Amino acid sequence: MRLPITEYGRKDLALATVVLGALTAVCAWLGATNTWVLALGAAPVVLWLLLVNFFRDPERTTPTGERAIVSPADGTVTDLEELDEPEFLGGRAVRLGIFLSPLNVHVNRAPMDCEVVQVDYRRGAMHKAYDPRARTENEAAAIRLRVLGGRVPMIVRQVTGAVARRIVCPVQPGTRLAAGERYGMIKLGSRTEVWLRADQAVTWSVAIGDAVKGGSTILGELGPAAEEG
Repeated sequence: MRLPITEYGRKDLALATVVLGALTAVCAWLGATNTWVLALGAAPVVLWLLLVNFFRDPERTTPTGERAIVSPADGTVTDLEELDEPEFLGGRAVRLGIFLSPLNVHVNRAPMDCEVVQVDYRRGAMHKAYDPRARTENEAAAIRLRVLGGRVPMIVRQVTGAVARRIVCPVQPGTRLAAGERYGMIKLGSRTEVWLRADQAVTWSVAIGDAVKGGSTILGELGPAAEEG
């Protein structure tokens, strides 16, 4: 039976368990004579429970459908806008952004059956993930993909926040991912984005403010023009 903790966080959680367990034991020992110290021992336990919640990785049933775009992350849709992306998409692009709170599952998943073309990592600022500046200035990792048998370009981008300090993205060019397959995570509060060419026909199924689940919520569906990408 699969352990419901992400592989990307098991070492972190093991270390935290040792440190926080030791702190709890010390507080319990000193609390024999100091009631306030005993009460303080609850803090490491609460922190440990928060970390377990953060690193959880539940199984998801991914919808079928060759053209369905599955959410790459849990969170809330915060923006759906058009902007420039000349390097890979070749001009105007549409970006859908998802904000992940510290209470969301932070494992990222492939939005469609795809092949990784390139992974671009960029150092940057640490604005809060919901700050508009985070979209262009924060540390990020962009995975350039080809979907629908290589006919359509797509980008999935992981963006750090004020609390998030580490992006985990172990995939390499040439890696093939199935829709809903795990490919990394962002540790603590963060943002995940899906980019498509602006002239790519898409029927979006979500709107700003909608809650989504990685690997199970359908964000939209590529239209017939997808084969012209």
